[in-house]
Amino acid sequence: MPDKTGETETPVTGDEEKAKPAEPVDDLVTTSHSLTVKRRKLAYTAQTGRIVLRKETLSDGKFEGHKPKAEVFVTAYTLDGADPATRPVTFAFNGGPGSSSIWLHLGVLGPRRIVSGDVNDPEPPPYRLADNPETLLAHSDLVFIDPVSTGFSRASEGEQPKDHHGFTPDVESVGEVIRLWTSRNERWLSPKYVAGESYGTLRAAALAAHLQDRHGLYLNGLLLISSVLDMGTIRFTEGNDLPYSLYLPTYAAIAHYHGKHGDRPLEDVLADAEEFASRDLPWALQRGARLTGQERADAVERLATLTGLSESYVDRVNLRIEHVRFFTELLREEGLTTGRMDGRFTTWEPDGGREHMSDDASISRIIGAYSAGFNHYVRAELGYANDLPYEILSLDVNRAWSYSDFEGRSVSVVDSLGAAMRANPHLKVHVALGHYDGATPYYAAEHVLARLQIPDELRDNIETAYYPAGHMMYVHEPSRVSQSKDLGAFVKATSNR
Repeated sequence: MPDKTGETETPVTGDEEKAKPAEPVDDLVTTSHSLTVKRRKLAYTAQTGRIVLRKETLSDGKFEGHKPKAEVFVTAYTLDGADPATRPVTFAFNGGPGSSSIWLHLGVLGPRRIVSGDVNDPEPPPYRLADNPETLLAHSDLVFIDPVSTGFSRASEGEQPKDHHGFTPDVESVGEVIRLWTSRNERWLSPKYVAGESYGTLRAAALAAHLQDRHGLYLNGLLLISSVLDMGTIRFTEGNDLPYSLYLPTYAAIAHYHGKHGDRPLEDVLADAEEFASRDLPWALQRGARLTGQERADAVERLATLTGLSESYVDRVNLRIEHVRFFTELLREEGLTTGRMDGRFTTWEPDGGREHMSDDASISRIIGAYSAGFNHYVRAELGYANDLPYEILSLDVNRAWSYSDFEGRSVSVVDSLGAAMRANPHLKVHVALGHYDGATPYYAAEHVLARLQIPDELRDNIETAYYPAGHMMYVHEPSRVSQSKDLGAFVKATSNR
């Protein structure tokens, strides 16, 4: 009916009375900072917050707009006054799947770092932050990315988080963050790097190919820290004997650290383990019941000597030492287990008969420091406020991760990396490995790199660096300093400027 102005009122339906939720928007916060590196003052800008990722929606073939699909948390550091045409930028993340980027951010790459302590000198709560004069910011701008459902990153309202928890959607969403940041900050002509740790190395290799194929975005380099490019090299599944050999040098290194090899140099122990792992052990495993009694006894004796385990144990497990079993068994007589992420760490095992350790000390001894450090840092120094819990490491995401793209075959990006390097012969790769890393063993990474399908002239594009530490090698202070130098030298040498 007409109102007093003569205009007709439009009936209001119940649906229209309901307030539509406001679409999410970027909530980036900008702050200014400075740091002294080798008597040189670095003035830099930090930009912290969530970037909204959108997807194109179609209905009956008609474009209906860009619908929010996720809000991804990033922390970007850019050097003030630098020339974008020559200034490198590195996009960094950790792995899991289900891990935030907190480890690389506050462990080795960022301008501030957490003081967590190490094996024999753990930092007590409430913990503390310190400047990081070895930061990669001295050589490259930095963008830390937390994949969906890690850190403060979440699926948008109405979206299913599980739609982001898989190999392909993960690569696509992280790739979209890289494309958006590069475009919005006018950095297409900057030297560009991707740094990943653990599963993040698998993501990084896949991204090198994805960014090239989807966006024509070519990288200068990949920084692969604690690398795994083929899950078949580290997964102890039925019928797959490969990990039993590829883990052996790591077992030997951890046994050496805990005194099982007397005063023999580590280098000699590793050389023996690598030789046995490359020839005699794979042969013995594939021979099975065809081994003679003496051949089996010889293999048992040598394997026991290298790993520090008893011959009776090695014989009982049929020469096949699974990694968590090893961490549980090595120091059983002392009532201790070793860490998986870093075999230098030990903790007490309350159940001496347990087959699988009840705690990984190399995580539980440091995660408190990282959690407290970042939750303080992001609010007090970066000025970003959010009441969501910062998901450092989500086991729910890890357990639910989808590898449907690889049904019936090994989860591997070896072909993708080879294709990326062949298409971009300027792409350089730095691989950082820890001798005591029981999650992604160094010899498995060597095995994969040796089989990468690239021409011989591209082999020199790959460099490896080794550290007397574990998965997060930067927890070990001498390794952190050395690794920082190695990463900086790699970026400086490959930026082509």
